[in-house]
Amino acid sequence: MRFTILPSPLLLFATWFVLQAAAAPAASSHVLTPQDFKQTIADGVWFIEHFSPYCRHCRNFEPTWNRVVDKFEKTPEVGVHLAQVNCALNGDLCTENGVTGYPQMNLYRNGQFVETFTKDRDFDILVDFLLARAEPTANSLPAPTAVEQKEMAAEIVPVDEDSVIQVSQAESNPSGEVISLTSETFDDFVAQAPTFVKFFAPWCGHCKKLAPMWIQVARRMQHKLNIAEVNCDEFKSLCSKQGVTGYPMLFYYSHGAKTEYSGSRKYEPLVAFADKAASPNMQQISARDLDKVVHENPVAYVLLLSSSNEHIVTEVAKDSQLLLGSPPIFVSSSKELFTRYDIPMTESWAVLAFKDNDPKEPTSVFDSSTSDTLSTWLFANRLPASLELSRDVFQQVMNAPHNPLVVIAATPNDAQSDVSSKLNNIAKKWRLRKSYVGKQDVIFTWMDADQWGSWMKSMYGVKVNHQPKVVIADHSRLVYWDRDGTGQPIQLNAVSIFSAIEGVYGNKIHSKHSENILERFIRVFNSSLKSTEGFIIAHPYMAVLLILGFLAAVVVSIKKLLDDDTDLRSEHRYNKGGRLD
Repeated sequence: MRFTILPSPLLLFATWFVLQAAAAPAASSHVLTPQDFKQTIADGVWFIEHFSPYCRHCRNFEPTWNRVVDKFEKTPEVGVHLAQVNCALNGDLCTENGVTGYPQMNLYRNGQFVETFTKDRDFDILVDFLLARAEPTANSLPAPTAVEQKEMAAEIVPVDEDSVIQVSQAESNPSGEVISLTSETFDDFVAQAPTFVKFFAPWCGHCKKLAPMWIQVARRMQHKLNIAEVNCDEFKSLCSKQGVTGYPMLFYYSHGAKTEYSGSRKYEPLVAFADKAASPNMQQISARDLDKVVHENPVAYVLLLSSSNEHIVTEVAKDSQLLLGSPPIFVSSSKELFTRYDIPMTESWAVLAFKDNDPKEPTSVFDSSTSDTLSTWLFANRLPASLELSRDVFQQVMNAPHNPLVVIAATPNDAQSDVSSKLNNIAKKWRLRKSYVGKQDVIFTWMDADQWGSWMKSMYGVKVNHQPKVVIADHSRLVYWDRDGTGQPIQLNAVSIFSAIEGVYGNKIHSKHSENILERFIRVFNSSLKSTEGFIIAHPYMAVLLILGFLAAVVVSIKKLLDDDTDLRSEHRYNKGGRLD
């Protein structure tokens, strides 16, 4: 007979102690518990790793985490604190903090959640991430040395005697929260300051995924940029008026104009866009700075002022707001620049566009004689002579407000460098021609055929093998041309491409549709429905009268048909059928 020996209380305690030790966190950083978590992170910037000792990824990440902790503990003046939460022991706290996997690192500022770290868990990436969000105090910053003071003084360039006046901006988003707008509050709110607005529907799955990210963006842009939202289920007429065609849609509003955000809906791209929108987009320079800034930017604008004029600076700043700082606008009142670029001193101001890092001659000049509005001119000249047509710039190029012709060279992967160089030279030669002035703008682009091959084939019937294929597209009308003026396929050389463009200008070559007949019919039908909907929203009373008039006409027509039918029956009833009696 065998007896089962029950474990003693001492053995149970030892086993519990071993399990707790196995679940112990890394000793390099402070470990928080539900009792001290909120109190600890209440002041300053805290970066918290939520982990489980049983998680393989956590164990692999531990050496990197320890290096990061060691770096910031040695430099406490930077203003970032690091700690951990053991989710195996404190699961409720991790759930409360929104932890969905291990390891998850959250950033907190003064007790409030800011964002979750979503990049690669690499030492350098983590350090850069934290330094960008650190909040060092003024007292903790080391004073500059004599050498550093001398270098900083050398970097400050004195301006001309007629210095321009910088545009001041009122503080935005003081609470760091998403503002819910209504039909009554929308116009006044977006008119007060630049605003990034999300149009959504509560039932939309993509909207639900974006919602927590949008809150994080609002927190990040506190005191920088207004972040708002509109519930399109509640305010359908407002969303329709703003051109909302799907959910979610994001628009940036500034000084009475708007632009659609069509980039990634992830946190980093959203914040990058918002940061750019909130950043000052005009910088003052002197004549000797011009070559440097043009060499540093593929496209740069320079506002020349013959004298200090706050009104002009303000108006240019408003018109350029939707450029979001790209390309940058520089301001100068240097008389030397007026002389260098043959701008009459009688002109109170002018804006010069420089492309391809060439400061010798502006590609275009906007002054009092220009027929376009400044905002239209800025958009028309904002792109370099040639560029890669990637996902990041696709909307800017193909759906540009001035509806340009786009030369597209579909390029195999092994020829991209050569094609890019050739296309840039062709674009520069085209810029020197005067025949395009006053006509539809032309943008020269190349596309990665390996990545965009199926799209090129479906849109333009282009199949790339070993040689690049060239088409000219007018995306605003969804038409394209693949033949030059001689009737031959367009080749990657200046003669063939220029012949095709001139043929388009003169309507000498026939365009092809990017859509089939059914797709064109559906697009026209949808466009008609949108136009009708827009008319009804803009003119509700007139729409009601037209509908009533249409119904009345239908009723009158039906009544007339019925009356005619009754008369015919009456005639038939009294007809004797040709009988002689």
